[in-house]
Amino acid sequence: MRASGNCYKLQLLLDQLDREYRWVEVDSAHGATRTPEYLAKNPNGKVPLLQLEDGRLLAESDAILCYLAEGTPFLPDDRWLRAQALQWLFFEQYSHEPYIAVARFIRGWLPAEHPRQADVPGLLQRGAQALAVMEQHLQQHDWFVGGHYGIADIALYAYTHCAGDGGFDLAAYPAISAWLERVRRQPGHTPMQR
Repeated sequence: MRASGNCYKLQLLLDQLDREYRWVEVDSAHGATRTPEYLAKNPNGKVPLLQLEDGRLLAESDAILCYLAEGTPFLPDDRWLRAQALQWLFFEQYSHEPYIAVARFIRGWLPAEHPRQADVPGLLQRGAQALAVMEQHLQQHDWFVGGHYGIADIALYAYTHCAGDGGFDLAAYPAISAWLERVRRQPGHTPMQR
């Protein structure tokens, strides 16, 4: 689903690696991941899902990022740096995405009268906490791990760069804003299709 930040992460990495791939659009917002055919491939019923040429399947965006980045400069070989990259990936999925991405989904895909609109103020508060953690780190570092652009940056960029869609004011985070621009200037950067 091109509008999904979790899917966009993979597109961005694959484009930056200049790897060939075939994109199959699956509209999870309208039930396409709940069909028996899709659930047979991914019982969790979510996108993205990577299918290799030999038929093996891998779900979960950050697991797919790690798989695709293996052996490339995007994923550190050093044990400590790799653990730091994983730390930021776990942060992204536990402390960032559940608030920033969900606020974006509610505001962008659900009608104004939908009961979940009442969740937005709490999501904005928790999302701001995650952005504050990122801002603090980026005040001291250009990138999230080891002084180099990598999968931690890609994972966090995916929903941060479009956080305004969920109601977050990124102007309040100058270090994040500068980092977003550094990411956009990376070779092979592809914009998200919304």
